[in-house]
Amino acid sequence: MEDRYIKILKEIALLGAIDREIPLSSFQLSKIIGCSQQSASRYLIDMEKRGYIERKIGIKKQRIKITEKGKGVLEKEYLDYKRIFSKEKRILLRGRVVSGLGEGKYYTNVEGYTKQFIKKLGFKPVPGTLNVRISREHTERLKELSEFEGIEIKGFSTKDRSFGGAKCFRAKINNEEAIAILPIRSHYTDILEFIAPYKLRERLNLKDGDPVNIVIDLGGKDEKSGDS
Repeated sequence: MEDRYIKILKEIALLGAIDREIPLSSFQLSKIIGCSQQSASRYLIDMEKRGYIERKIGIKKQRIKITEKGKGVLEKEYLDYKRIFSKEKRILLRGRVVSGLGEGKYYTNVEGYTKQFIKKLGFKPVPGTLNVRISREHTERLKELSEFEGIEIKGFSTKDRSFGGAKCFRAKINNEEAIAILPIRSHYTDILEFIAPYKLRERLNLKDGDPVNIVIDLGGKDEKSGDS
């Protein structure tokens, strides 16, 4: 996305357009961002076409509101800056154990993944994942996690289908070591999955609905991967 559009989104968000419609003329915007009125008008039209803002044209002024897509751009920018200036080495989360759909058992048995787990994590996980629904008050922290580098698990293809990549982070669930795995996907979920060389449910004596405390290590790439 072009830097000028990020700047415009930021400026109109500061005017209140993040959660309501605001009156804003192209002349007013031109003064705020330092360009001609014609350029400001063109930028707004283009941003509407790209889905970053909604516009309602009035007699004297148009009314503008930032869309969910536009909010996502600003949120990404915010998380990037927070990551730059943050001194944090870990993220603390809470959630409750939930049942999955059985996909974890399938994917942890796929050779293209298991080879990378052994090489980069140092173990072959038992089939299946422990699924935790992150509590509402910690979902923003979960979003932040996706912005960190983590341990890369590369996507790959077979003759039948393609398999997406993921990021892994060393973690502790109720003080038991595990690996948090974040599939690289376009949509957000509040479910965080964990793998380990043992059955986490049995090791921790967990059942659906049980609360868990999670500590995620933000140390970046793993030494076993050969990356620095």
